[in-house]
Amino acid sequence: MKLLLVSIAIASLSVAAQAQTTAPAAKPAAKPAAKAAPAKVAAKPQSKRDIEVSTPLEENDPSDKLTPAELAIAKTVYTGEIKCELGAKVVIKPRMREGYFLVTHGINRFVMHPVESRTGAIRLEDPQRGALFLQIANKSMLMNQKEGKRLADECMSPEQAKFAEDMKSRPAVNILEATPAVATTPPAR
Repeated sequence: MKLLLVSIAIASLSVAAQAQTTAPAAKPAAKPAAKAAPAKVAAKPQSKRDIEVSTPLEENDPSDKLTPAELAIAKTVYTGEIKCELGAKVVIKPRMREGYFLVTHGINRFVMHPVESRTGAIRLEDPQRGALFLQIANKSMLMNQKEGKRLADECMSPEQAKFAEDMKSRPAVNILEATPAVATTPPAR
């Protein structure tokens, strides 16, 4: 009987020893899982806006100087918030460097400068990002030349909106049409 009690005691000790060796093995497995959870939070992808805002905007080389004609064009650029069709807007702010503008549309940001045009339209370009902003008397538009698409159309500053209303009330004269005969009095003899 003593032999039976001793063998039961040895068996229970060996079971306890096995339980202790398997328990510590389970704990280290749980620790890596706890460390992996914070890594997921740190690997959260940034939004497109965060990426665009964190991307530095580069202006052209400071040695590139605008011509006097381009500086004159820069003085005629409409600045501020310009409302566009479909609820969009374009914001134009002058930069520290004379003649340069920060043009913002949604998450897109461009550093633009005036370029002379043959048509008389005000033309702002960002050659590095391929953007073009055109202003005429009654509207403006922002285009991405690299992608070949319009980003914003039918944009109007308050001055452009007033000009557009004036065009509706007083349509332009068609120079190709014959002018009406003017009644004149015959010369006195």
